[in-house]
Amino acid sequence: MKLQMYSINFEASEQLNSFIQQRMNKLETFYDKIIDGEVFIKDNGSQSGTENKEVEIRLLVPGTTLFSQESAASFEAAADAAADAMRRQLKRHKEKQATH
Repeated sequence: MKLQMYSINFEASEQLNSFIQQRMNKLETFYDKIIDGEVFIKDNGSQSGTENKEVEIRLLVPGTTLFSQESAASFEAAADAAADAMRRQLKRHKEKQATH
């Protein structure tokens, strides 16, 4: 899968990028027809509260675009939650395709 990663309001480390890349690669085991993907990593440090790290995932699959967005105290936790939400969407999309 071709994956574009964007970090907004900060410079993402190579370690964080590889962590997110690994999580995204696992999504291909659930649905192998993913065409393209974008990940937006945002540091909303000015927001009050502890959940100021945000990860958005947008995947282009045949017929639609899937999107998930999660916030957490760390980028790793937000990426895990967003990837988990995307995994559920991919499974649902795959089941819908199989019934048609």
